[in-house]
Amino acid sequence: MTEQRTDFLGTEKLSKLMLKFSIPCILSLLISSLYNIVDQIFIGNSELSTLGNAATGAVFPIFIIAQAFAWCNGDGCAAYLNICQGRKDDEAAKKSVGSGISLTFLSGLLLMLLFYPFKREFLILFGASENSLAYAIEYLDIILAFLPIYMLTNMMHAVLRADGSQNWTMLSTLVGAVINIILDPIFIFVFHWGMAGAAWATAIGQVTSFAIAVFALLRAKSFRLTWKSLIPNFQAFKGALLLGLSTFFIQLTIVIMAVLCNMMLAKYGAQSQFGADIPIAIISIQSKVFTIIINLVVGIALGCQPIISYNMGAKKYDRVKALYRNILLCTIVIGIFATLLFEIAPRAVIGLFGAPTNIPNPEDYWLFGERTFRIFMMFISFTCLVKMSSIFFQAVGRPIESLSASIVRDLICFTPLIVILPKFMGIDGILVASPIADGIALLIALATTIPFFHTLRKQEGTGEETVTPSISS
Repeated sequence: MTEQRTDFLGTEKLSKLMLKFSIPCILSLLISSLYNIVDQIFIGNSELSTLGNAATGAVFPIFIIAQAFAWCNGDGCAAYLNICQGRKDDEAAKKSVGSGISLTFLSGLLLMLLFYPFKREFLILFGASENSLAYAIEYLDIILAFLPIYMLTNMMHAVLRADGSQNWTMLSTLVGAVINIILDPIFIFVFHWGMAGAAWATAIGQVTSFAIAVFALLRAKSFRLTWKSLIPNFQAFKGALLLGLSTFFIQLTIVIMAVLCNMMLAKYGAQSQFGADIPIAIISIQSKVFTIIINLVVGIALGCQPIISYNMGAKKYDRVKALYRNILLCTIVIGIFATLLFEIAPRAVIGLFGAPTNIPNPEDYWLFGERTFRIFMMFISFTCLVKMSSIFFQAVGRPIESLSASIVRDLICFTPLIVILPKFMGIDGILVASPIADGIALLIALATTIPFFHTLRKQEGTGEETVTPSISS
């Protein structure tokens, strides 16, 4: 039964499959990113203005930590599900998905227990200033209460995409985002709930998305979950976990990078003409815009992940290579477009998030914003290529290659550079660190990609397995 539902992944025309799988995935991710972006736009255009945006910037690392656990389980289960489909091993796939759901929920509860008692300390660590701390706490108190639901929704969306139910994923994120967009102006401008209003709008949208995702998962095409499936089975989950670890570590490096970046911005911003709050607010905006661009690339790559993983499991290596070429071309086009936009019209992009009203010198806000987008995002096309490469290697069952370029970019290069360079260049050193790290990471991605395809060429016609043996069920 499962074979009939999935064997088209190995026979259908690739361009048709890419459109069928990637477009819903792109839309789902873009709509999902609207949760935080819409909050920030309404906050920035309200009386909360720059300090409100700075507060959401301080809360942002907590979202990334939650995503690290959710996406680790979700992406791992998704890749493992499709590899198992290629191998015709339905039982292992079902057990790993059920275990992933349970472990994601438990992770959400543990994060709530960690952050609630120490929220003030964490927010200060994440860059909240005396001016923005109260706003950040008001927002976080509500967001934390719904963290397990947020994490489960993200985890289930990845599995639904792998199942071929990408339209359900798109519907889930779309309905949640529309509810958020409708409630934000009502809660912020009509009820005057401030940061709490933005948080409640987000939470209600998340609950709605969760309900739709659960409904869709119970009607999955390629497997059927039972209550017994939800009992954690670590032996069955091992294969999915190994494939998802690259996502987990990448997200953790993003946390480290975001926290350290906020700390350095607050420190060197206070020593500059911009002050501590403007840099945090601008970087918060930059991270949201960056998410939109990256989600275009991730949507294409993740959308193609079931196709890649199935054909890898079925040893149809010519189709794997053709998919890589198509995804690469799309990634290059997106990266070039983003680079031109941020270099030519940064002020127009920043202006979408409102004008500064509660800081002493508004022109400093625009000046730092332009410098951030033109320097910090200079090589965003390289970042897109690295992210695409990471997802591709995850799909073919190569977790080490999936992880390597991102770890080099974020931990080995960017993290020490934002500590060292500002000592000589001031706050501009933080901005320069990003393009340097992007260039080095691209070289690492090339150094892992070229040998992989050389090996793949040798495997064609031999029928030999190239997936890492350690992920076998």
